[in-house]
Amino acid sequence: MDIGKKIGEYLKDQGIKQSYVCERTGLTPTEVSYICTGRCKKVDAIDYYKICKALGLDLLFFLADGEAEL
Repeated sequence: MDIGKKIGEYLKDQGIKQSYVCERTGLTPTEVSYICTGRCKKVDAIDYYKICKALGLDLLFFLADGEAEL
């Protein structure tokens, strides 16, 4: 599973709305939706970083299948 889909699953599991991510990152609802569903294949690392920072997570959390320490 790609990073975007992992982020989408995390949001769903934690009950976090994509609109929260938009507010915290400055990304548009379309961008966040495309990232979280895996439809956006060219995502800047900076966008992943912004999302993780907004969620209070390290990007390694998603790279290591959720097994990295927070």
